[in-house]
Amino acid sequence: MLMPSVKPLDQLENASEFIARHIGISETDEAHMLSVIGEASRRALIDSIVPRSIARSQGMQLPPAVTEAAALAELKALAQKNQLLKSFIGQGYYGTHTPGVILRNILENPAWYTAYTPYQAEISQGRMEALVNFQTMVTDLTGMAIANASMLDEATAAAEAMTLAMRTVKSKSRVFVVSRACHPQTIEVIQTRAKPLGIEVVVPQSADQWNAALQSEHFAALAQYPNSTGLVEDLSAYAAHSHAQSAAFIVAADLLALTLLKAPGEMGADIVVGTTQRFGMPMGAGGPHAAYMACRDDYKRSLPGRLVGVSVDVHGNPAYRLALQTREQHIRREKATSNICTAQVLPAVVASMYAVYHGPQGLKRIAQRVAAYTAVLAQGLQGMGYTLRKDTAFDTLWVLAKDATASLMQRARDAGMNLRQACDQSITISLDETTTRDDIAALWRVFAAEGQALPSFDGFEKGIEPLIPAELRRTSDFMTHPVFNSHHSETGMLRYIRALSDKDLALDRSMIPLGSCTMKLNATSEMIPITWPEFAHVHPFAPADQLQGYQQLDEELRAWLCQATGYAGISLQPNAGSQGEYAGLLAIQGYHASRGESHRNICLIPSSAHGTNPASAQMVGLQVVVTKCDENGNVDMADLKAKCEQHSANLAAAMITYPSTHGVFETTVKELCALVHQHGGRVYVDGANMNALVGVAAPGEFGGDVSHLNLHKTFCIPHGGGGPGVGPVCVVQDLVPFLPGHATGGTKGGVGAVSAAPLGNAAVLPISWMYIRMMGADGLKHATEAAILSANYISKRLADHYPTLYASANGHVAHECILDLRQLKETSGVMAEDVAKRLMDYGFHAPTLSFPVVNTLMVEPTESETLEELDRFIDAMIAIRNEIRLIESGTWPQSDNPLKNAPHTAASVLKTEWTHPYPRETAVAAAGRAVNTKFWPSVGRVDNVYGDRNLFCSCVPISELA
Repeated sequence: MLMPSVKPLDQLENASEFIARHIGISETDEAHMLSVIGEASRRALIDSIVPRSIARSQGMQLPPAVTEAAALAELKALAQKNQLLKSFIGQGYYGTHTPGVILRNILENPAWYTAYTPYQAEISQGRMEALVNFQTMVTDLTGMAIANASMLDEATAAAEAMTLAMRTVKSKSRVFVVSRACHPQTIEVIQTRAKPLGIEVVVPQSADQWNAALQSEHFAALAQYPNSTGLVEDLSAYAAHSHAQSAAFIVAADLLALTLLKAPGEMGADIVVGTTQRFGMPMGAGGPHAAYMACRDDYKRSLPGRLVGVSVDVHGNPAYRLALQTREQHIRREKATSNICTAQVLPAVVASMYAVYHGPQGLKRIAQRVAAYTAVLAQGLQGMGYTLRKDTAFDTLWVLAKDATASLMQRARDAGMNLRQACDQSITISLDETTTRDDIAALWRVFAAEGQALPSFDGFEKGIEPLIPAELRRTSDFMTHPVFNSHHSETGMLRYIRALSDKDLALDRSMIPLGSCTMKLNATSEMIPITWPEFAHVHPFAPADQLQGYQQLDEELRAWLCQATGYAGISLQPNAGSQGEYAGLLAIQGYHASRGESHRNICLIPSSAHGTNPASAQMVGLQVVVTKCDENGNVDMADLKAKCEQHSANLAAAMITYPSTHGVFETTVKELCALVHQHGGRVYVDGANMNALVGVAAPGEFGGDVSHLNLHKTFCIPHGGGGPGVGPVCVVQDLVPFLPGHATGGTKGGVGAVSAAPLGNAAVLPISWMYIRMMGADGLKHATEAAILSANYISKRLADHYPTLYASANGHVAHECILDLRQLKETSGVMAEDVAKRLMDYGFHAPTLSFPVVNTLMVEPTESETLEELDRFIDAMIAIRNEIRLIESGTWPQSDNPLKNAPHTAASVLKTEWTHPYPRETAVAAAGRAVNTKFWPSVGRVDNVYGDRNLFCSCVPISELA
C-alpha cells in the first residue's frame, strides 16, 4: 500500500482556494484556449495585448488572499464594531421587517440578484411584472398618473424632479423654492445639483417667507409630506400658489403615511418623489433603497429613469417591456436631460413584493399601528409636562426639550436609543413598523424626571385617535388590483415569486455574455454579510462613534481600490456609475474654479464613448465637443489635437473609456493624456472597463486624473436586474479636496453631497470587501487575465462565422469583442436583433445589441465562466450561423425562419397546426445537450412600436388579460 506523499503545510491550508472557485478556467483549460488563440502562455497573451507603455511597474499592495471562512470571520469582527442602538432618528430612514419569504426568495436568491437590466423583454417578464407592480403601487398611493420603475434615493429623486420641472413648465424663472422642513440631506443634494446648472435654490426660513416665495416668480417648489419634523399639513394652497406662477409643485412623500393621508395628487402635486425603504428594505446605513418618482400624465415623456410598460407579443398576448426606450439617456448623449441609466431594481422588487404580501389592508394596518403608537407617545409626554411643537403627526413628534435637550439625547443613547436633535432646544422622535410597547415605555423613562410616575398603556387599550387632521385623512382607495389582494399566505407568496423568477433568465441559469456591462459572479460568501444585523440595521445618521465598523470598511475598501486604480483618493458616496461620473466632473470643475479658471467649460468626448459620459458632462454645465475615431475604433489623435488647440483656453476635460468601448487597448493613451494636460485640461478615464485593467494597468498611473468604478462590474456587487449599483469616484492627489462631501453626515468640504447618505449604498460594500479580501493582488490580476483570455478565445473560435469588428494589430481584443453581423442583412435579411432573440431559444441571454456599432453584438465573458460554458455559447452561435446559411441558400425564406420567429414559446410550438418550413425541434433548439438545459421564454417577440404608441405602465386590468 502506497503512503500518501507529505505536502507542505501552506499547501494544505490553501488560503487561495477561493480564487480557483471564482475563476472558472483550470490550468488544462487555459492551455487549450491558448493553443486555439496561438499564444504560448497567459503572460505572453497579456504582453501582446496590453501596451507595455502602460503596464504596471509594481504590483498592488493588498492583504494576501484568505479563505472564505477566514474572510467572513474577519468581516464579522469588523461588523461588530458597529453599535446597534434602537433608531428613532427618522429623517427618511426607518426600521422595517423584511418578510422571511421575501428575504429568502428574492433578496438572497440569485435568480433575482444576478439578473440583468431587462433590455431583452422576452426573458425578463418576471422582474418587469414586479416593477409594474411597483409603478402601480406608487401611482395608487401618490394619486398620480404615472410612475417610473425606481430612482436611486429620495434626495437624488428630488433633484431629478427639479430638473424635470425646469424643462417642462412654462415659467422661465431659475428659482427653485425648497421648504426648510424637507429632509436636510435632500436640501443638500439639491443644492449640489442646482449650482452648475445656474439654478437658484431658495430655502425660506419661516412660514411667512415660504408663502411669500411661493407667490413670487419660481419654476418649481418642493415640500415634504409629512415634513421632516413630523408636521402633517394640507398642501393644496401651496400648490395653487405655484400654479399661479406657472410653476410645478413637487412633494416628497412617505409612502407608508399615504395609506392614511390624503394623496399628494389630490392636493395639486405635479411631481411626487420619495423612498420605498420602509417597505421591507433594511436601513443599511443609507442604501440601497428604491426611490420613486410619479408625475402628471403630461410630464410622462420627460420622466427620467426607466419605465416598464405593457405591449403585446407576436402572438397577440400582453407582454411587458421597457417603455420609451429611445429616451434612455445614454442614447440621447449630450442632449440627455439626465444621466440616470440604472435604477434600484432589486430593492424596488422587494418593496413591490412587500406591498403584494401585505396588501392594502395590511399596509394600512401597519400604518395605523405606527400612528396609534405616535399618539400614545405624544399623550404620555404631554402628561409628563412636555410641549409638542406641532399638534399633527403621523410617525414623528417634535418635542420642545429646552435646556434638557443635550442631556435627554445622552440619556437615550445610554438606554440604547438614538433620537434626533432637531435644533438646540428640540428633539424629534420617529416611530416605525418595528416599534413596540416596550419601546414606548423606554422612551417615557428617558423623558421622565427623577421619581416621576410613568404613563400607562391601560387607558389606550380601547384605541386612541391618531394625530392626523380629519380633513387630511385618506378616503380614496388604493392598490385595488387583484395582484395586491391575492398572495397573502406564505404559500401563495412563495409560488408567486417562483412563478415570476421562472420567466427570467439570470446568471443562475446560464452565461450572460454582455459586453460593456459585465455580469460578474456574485459569490455566495460575498453576499452573506449584507443581511447581518450589524450592517443591515444601522441608521446612516447615527452618531459616528456607533459606525466604527462601517468607517473601517470604508477606509479599507477605499485603500484597496486606490491600489487597484493607482489613484490617491476615493469617495464611495455615489450610488451608481452615472453618479460617479457626475461627481468626478464636479471635482474637475471645482479644481478649475479654485484656480480662477471657471471659464473652462469644454469637454472633449470621443464618438465611441459610453453615452452617460456626454450626459454627465451636460448635467454639470459643460459643453460637449465630440472628437472622431479612426476606422479601427481608436481615438483619432489628429482630430483630438486639433480640438485641444482650438479650445485650449477653455478646455476643462477630456473623457475617454479605457480599454475603449470598442474592446481594444489603444496604444496612444499616454500621449492622449499628456496632450490634454498640455492644454490645461484634466483626463477622465471611464472605469466601466476597469475589469480589464486590475493588476495589469492603472489609470491613475498612465495619465488619468479621475475615474469612476462600476462595482457591479469589476468588484462583484450584483446587478440585480438593473441595480443596486455603486460608482466610487477616484482622483489624483490634487483633486482629493474636491471629492464629494456630506455636511448632513458630518463631512464638510468637497463639492457637496451627491447622494442622500454619506456612504451611498453602504450595505452592499461588504460584497466588494469580501471579493478583494479573498482574491488578493494575485487573484485579482489572474481574474483580469482570465477575462481577456476568454474574450480572445471566443473571438478566435467565431472568426470564421462572425468576424470581430475591432482588434489590435495582432488580431487580439481586450476583455470583449464586437461581432460584426452587418453583412448578414444583405445576404439573408437577418439582423443582430434576430440573433439576439434566437439565442434565447438556445438558453442564453443576448450579448449587448447594436452598441457601440449598429447591427453588431458585443460579447464579454467573465473570468468565472468555465470552458464548457464558453464552448456551449460558441456552439450556439455557430449553430445559429448555420441556420443563417440555410436562409442564404434559400432553404428557408427570409420572412419565415427560426431567427425571424424567435424566441419560440412552448405554446407556439405545441399548436396542432405547424405551418413553418422548419421542424418544431429546430424551432426550440432542442438538439443535443440543449435538451437538458432548455429554457422556455414565456412570451414571443415583443412589439416595441405598439408599446410606445400605447403607453400603459401600471398593472393590466383582468379584463384586458382575459
